[in-house]
Amino acid sequence: MSTRTIPPHNAERPATSETPEAGLATEIVDWFHENGRALPWREAGFSAWGTLVSEFMLQQTPVARVIPHLEAWLERWPTPADLAASPPAEALRAWSSLGYPRRALWLHEAAVQITERHGGVVPSDVDALLALKGVGDYTARAVAAFAYGLRHPVVDTNTRRVIARAVQGQAEPAPPSRGRDLAAMEELLPAGESAAHDFNAGMMELGALVCVARNPRCGQCPLSARCAWLAAGSPAYLGPLKAVQKKYEGSDRQVRGLIMKELRAAHKPVTDAEIDSVWPDAAQRSRALAGLLADGLAVASAEGGYTLPHG
Repeated sequence: MSTRTIPPHNAERPATSETPEAGLATEIVDWFHENGRALPWREAGFSAWGTLVSEFMLQQTPVARVIPHLEAWLERWPTPADLAASPPAEALRAWSSLGYPRRALWLHEAAVQITERHGGVVPSDVDALLALKGVGDYTARAVAAFAYGLRHPVVDTNTRRVIARAVQGQAEPAPPSRGRDLAAMEELLPAGESAAHDFNAGMMELGALVCVARNPRCGQCPLSARCAWLAAGSPAYLGPLKAVQKKYEGSDRQVRGLIMKELRAAHKPVTDAEIDSVWPDAAQRSRALAGLLADGLAVASAEGGYTLPHG
């Protein structure tokens, strides 16, 4: 089955109850119909496999960077079986500069699992999706909701921010909590599958475009009249914060990325001398290489040196 395009205004709407939850849902769905971006995974006929690939790629990577990689990926591997038939090294090469290359390995393994366990068809059941390599709670529900139209609360960083401000009156959400976050979204989710689909997408879109982390565009927000945070005077957030990722420049992640770039470019083992040339700090370089080996992103070659995994 495929994802739906953004529907016209006469599409299914949330129930006409006067509860605050129903009113908020109606405003989000109406806003999404008018303002939702035209993205590949929202096009009619977009496959469940494409949705899964897009969700892997969108983890910690901006939409603009993902789209060209996604299109190239699906042209090369239009089905899970196509990817499963290729060596993991090719998935890592195609992943290119998207970052966090373990996602490519996990996606390759998930493709093998889908091919072997599900006849090459991405499952729609959340538990079956969660059993796939690299698929977490958000991704499983996103695929079930957006690819198959099933009613599930879908919660990402943007959704959490909108709920924190509009409903809870906080400038920022508390650190993630699976149970609490899903319950908060479930309470707002419309009963119908079509409305739930559009509400999930609309909440994410609103957080990405309007209710942004810094300098939110409250004057453009459909929820401004009911936003608990605005009504409270937009107080600063004083609660617990989630851990902040260390800067990329000079980090082990940067060194890992430089070594991976060498491995992707080479079609023969990369020597220790070639790896030594990518970064001056020997201890950091050694630590980064050891991490790549431990994660299965690099393997020691019997000929000496290192390659991408081919198993």
